[in-house]
Amino acid sequence: MTTSAFSSLRGSNSKVRSLGKYSSKQVRQQRARIYIIWRCTVLLLCWND
Repeated sequence: MTTSAFSSLRGSNSKVRSLGKYSSKQVRQQRARIYIIWRCTVLLLCWND
Protein backbone atom coordinates (compact mmCIF):
# COMPACT_ATOMS: atom_id res chain seq x y z
CA MET A 1 0.00 0.00 0.00
CA THR A 2 1.35 3.41 -0.92
CA THR A 3 1.45 6.31 1.50
CA SER A 4 -1.10 8.27 -0.55
CA ALA A 5 -3.56 5.36 -0.42
CA PHE A 6 -2.93 5.04 3.32
CA SER A 7 -3.47 8.75 3.92
CA SER A 8 -6.70 8.67 1.92
CA LEU A 9 -7.88 5.75 4.05
CA ARG A 10 -7.03 7.72 7.18
CA GLY A 11 -8.99 10.69 5.82
CA SER A 12 -12.04 8.56 5.13
CA ASN A 13 -11.82 7.06 8.62
CA SER A 14 -11.84 10.52 10.20
CA LYS A 15 -14.90 11.42 8.12
CA VAL A 16 -16.61 8.24 9.28
CA ARG A 17 -15.76 9.09 12.88
CA SER A 18 -17.25 12.59 12.60
CA LEU A 19 -20.36 11.14 10.96
CA GLY A 20 -20.38 8.41 13.60
CA LYS A 21 -20.69 10.94 16.40
CA TYR A 22 -23.61 12.60 14.65
CA SER A 23 -25.34 9.33 13.85
CA SER A 24 -24.88 8.00 17.41
CA LYS A 25 -26.91 10.99 18.61
CA GLN A 26 -29.57 10.17 16.04
CA VAL A 27 -29.52 6.51 17.06
CA ARG A 28 -29.98 7.51 20.71
CA GLN A 29 -32.94 9.73 19.80
CA GLN A 30 -34.46 7.00 17.64
CA ARG A 31 -34.07 4.43 20.43
CA ALA A 32 -35.78 6.85 22.83
CA ARG A 33 -38.69 7.31 20.40
CA ILE A 34 -39.04 3.56 19.89
CA TYR A 35 -38.94 3.00 23.67
CA ILE A 36 -41.68 5.58 24.27
CA ILE A 37 -43.86 4.14 21.49
CA TRP A 38 -43.29 0.61 22.82
CA ARG A 39 -44.22 1.65 26.38
CA CYS A 40 -47.40 3.37 25.17
CA THR A 41 -48.34 0.33 23.12
CA VAL A 42 -47.82 -2.01 26.08
CA LEU A 43 -49.84 0.32 28.30
CA LEU A 44 -52.74 0.42 25.83
CA LEU A 45 -52.68 -3.34 25.22
CA CYS A 46 -52.55 -4.18 28.93
CA TRP A 47 -55.16 -1.63 29.94
CA ASN A 48 -58.13 -3.38 31.63
CA ASP A 49 -61.30 -1.47 32.46
